[in-house]
Parts: sequence; structure tokens; C-alpha cells
Amino acid sequence: MEIHNYMEDAVEDILNNTLSERKDVCKCNKCKLDMMAWALNRLPSKYVVTSKGRIYTRLEEIGIQFKADIIREVAKAIEHIKKSPRH
Repeated sequence: MEIHNYMEDAVEDILNNTLSERKDVCKCNKCKLDMMAWALNRLPSKYVVTSKGRIYTRLEEIGIQFKADIIREVAKAIEHIKKSPRH
């Protein structure tokens, strides 16, 4: 296993779920990556190296505050990129 920022997985999942409900936002790959980068730059990293580390991080994800923080930053990212997309 390689080193991996688990927060990327969590942000991508929440971003995809949120965007599936939105009709007013560009969903091209460039905008999605910009949204992910914007949110990830405002959230703490969660690096894992082993499968055991991935499991512990997954358990932490269950926490309400963990998910709420990601949802908040993803929502801000969507609005920010929506106002000024780079294409």
C-alpha cells in the first residue's frame, strides 16, 4: 500500500453526492477537481499507509463532526467555483 490522503476519498464522495442533487452547477472534470482542491486545502489531511490505518480513518469518518466539516467545506467550494469557474 502507498501513502494516501484519505480525506481525498471522503471529499470526493460527498462532492459527488452533493453535485448529483444540483442542477445549477457545472460538473465538468475541471470544475470538480477545482472544488475538491478548494475543499481539501481547508480540511486537515488524513494520511494512511496501511490497511489498518485506512480502517481507523474510516471509523473516524462515522463521527458527525468529521462529516459535517467536510459537508461545510464542500458546500463552500461549490459556491466559490460556481461564481468563478476557470473555463
